[in-house]
Amino acid sequence: MEKLKRHCFALDLVDDPKSIAEYKKYHEKIWPEITTSIINSGIKVLEIYCIGNRLFMIMEVDDGFSFERKSKMDAENKKVQEWETLMWKYQQALPIANPGEKWLLMDRIYNLT
Repeated sequence: MEKLKRHCFALDLVDDPKSIAEYKKYHEKIWPEITTSIINSGIKVLEIYCIGNRLFMIMEVDDGFSFERKSKMDAENKKVQEWETLMWKYQQALPIANPGEKWLLMDRIYNLT
């Protein structure tokens, strides 16, 4: 069984209960093209958690995954671009984000094992 590499990210939502509810509703059934894009990039596990307006994403990838390849695939996929534009209406960058950054990669600071 191949060992997957885990990446964790954070992002905020616009702090508005109606907006947050709409964002969650979209994620109850994401567009099939988005699922296909995620799988084709080498992502094997993807989970998003929410508390208040803070999002936390866990992504586990195989050896074929690279952030550069995923970024290029996304840029060339009209449906992914449409989804990202729609989601950005609900999202807001973390205060420490650079212009244009959305999901920020987190550093692991503790591991029980």
